[in-house]
Amino acid sequence: MNDTIRNVGLFVIMAGLIALVGVQQGLNSALVILNMGLISAIMAIGVNLQWGYAGLFNVGIMGFVALGGLAAVLVGMPPVKEAWSAGGLGILAGLALGAATIIGAVLVMKRMEKGLKRSLIVTVVLVAGFFIFRAVLDPAVEAVEAINPALQGNLGGINPGGENYRDYGLIMVLAWLFGGVLAAGAAWLIGKTALGLRSDYLAIATLGIAEIIIAVLKNEDWLSRGVKNVVGIPRPVPYEIDLQADPGFVASAASWGFDPVEGSTVYVKLLYFFMFLVVLLILLWMAQMALKSPWGRMVRAIRDNEVAAEAMGKDVTRRHLQIFVLGSAICGLAGAMMTTVDSQLTPGTYQPLRFTFLIWVMVIVGGSGNNFGAVLGGFLIWYLWVQVEPWGIWLMQLVTSGMPEGYWLKTHLMGSAAHMRLFTMGLVLLLVLRFSPRGLIPEK
Repeated sequence: MNDTIRNVGLFVIMAGLIALVGVQQGLNSALVILNMGLISAIMAIGVNLQWGYAGLFNVGIMGFVALGGLAAVLVGMPPVKEAWSAGGLGILAGLALGAATIIGAVLVMKRMEKGLKRSLIVTVVLVAGFFIFRAVLDPAVEAVEAINPALQGNLGGINPGGENYRDYGLIMVLAWLFGGVLAAGAAWLIGKTALGLRSDYLAIATLGIAEIIIAVLKNEDWLSRGVKNVVGIPRPVPYEIDLQADPGFVASAASWGFDPVEGSTVYVKLLYFFMFLVVLLILLWMAQMALKSPWGRMVRAIRDNEVAAEAMGKDVTRRHLQIFVLGSAICGLAGAMMTTVDSQLTPGTYQPLRFTFLIWVMVIVGGSGNNFGAVLGGFLIWYLWVQVEPWGIWLMQLVTSGMPEGYWLKTHLMGSAAHMRLFTMGLVLLLVLRFSPRGLIPEK
C-alpha cells in the first residue's frame, strides 16, 4: 500500500473514532476530545522536535507546560493594585538581588583563577547575597499574600481591564505567545547548563528542574496563589451565559436543532477548535519547512552521529540548545492554551504521568521524527486516555455479571477498572514497539 494512502487512512480512522463518540455520547463530548487532542498534538510536535530531530531526552515537559499555564495568569489576570502597593516593588527588588548574586558568583568563577581564594569569594558572595535576598523578599511576600488571601494574595497579571478584565479575552492570544517565550527562556537557562550532560543525565536534570518549577508554583502564593489556584482566567471566546441571553443566538441555535444551553457550549467549543486548529497547522507547516531545510538535515545528521558532525565543523551544542528551546517553547504555548480552556491554573494537577509520560507515548506511538506521526499520536493517545476508563468499567461489569454482589473478586475487579488507563497505555506502547517499532507513521 502507498505510504500516503496508508497515512491518510490512519487519520480518517482517527476522525471516525471521534465522530463515533459524537454519535454515542453527544457532540460536546466529541469536541472536548477533539480540542484536547489538538493541544496534545501541539505538545507532541514540541517533543518530537527535541527527540525526533535531535535525540534530546527531555523528561521535564511538565515544567514547560506549567510555565505556559503561569503565563496565562500573568497576562490574562488584572494586577492587584493593593498587593503591588504593599510589596510588589519589594518582590521585584528581591528577585533582582537574587539574580545579581548568581551573576556575581558566575563572574567571579570566570575571572579568577582556580584556587582557595576564588572558592572563598564565591562562597561569601553566595551566602551574603542569599541573606540579603531573603531579607528584602520575605517581608514583601508576606505583605502581598496578606492582601485578601481568600480571593487574591498575589500580584496578578497585566490585563488592563480592571474589574471588567473578562471583557479583554483576546489578550489570551498574547498569553499563548508569552507562554512560549517564558518556556523558551527557562529552556535556554536549563540548556546552557544541562545540555553538556550525557542523555541519561540530561533526563535526570530536566526531570528535577520540572519538579522544581511545580514546587515554586505550588508554594509561591504571591506569584500563582499556590494550591489555592487561580480561577476566572478570561478566554478569547464568548461565555455561554452571554450567548444564552442573546435572542439572536437562541433563535440561530434553535434553527440548528439545539436548545440554548447545548447550543452555546457547542458553539464555544467550535470556536476553540478553529483557533487551536490554526495554531496546529501553523506549527506543523513551520516544523515541516524546518525539517526539509538544510538546518533540519544538519540537525538530523548531528542526531545520527555527533562525532562525525562535529568533525565537519558543526556546532553540536549550539544546535542542541536551539532545538531544546524551540521544543520547550511549543510545549509552553500548549500549556497556555490548555489553561485558557480550563479558565483556571491549578498547580496541584501537574503530574509527570499526564504531562510527561503521556506526551512521550504520543510521540513514540505516532512515529518519532515524523511531525504527522506526532499529530496522529497526540489524537490517538488522548482519545484512548479519555475513553478507556469507561470501557474498563463496562468490561468489568460484563466479566462480573454472573458474580453475586459483595463477592470479593467482583469488588476487586470493579475497583481495578480505574487502572485500565495505565494498562492500556502500556499495552499500546508494547504493541507498537513490537509490530511497528518506528511508530504508526515512521520517519522517512
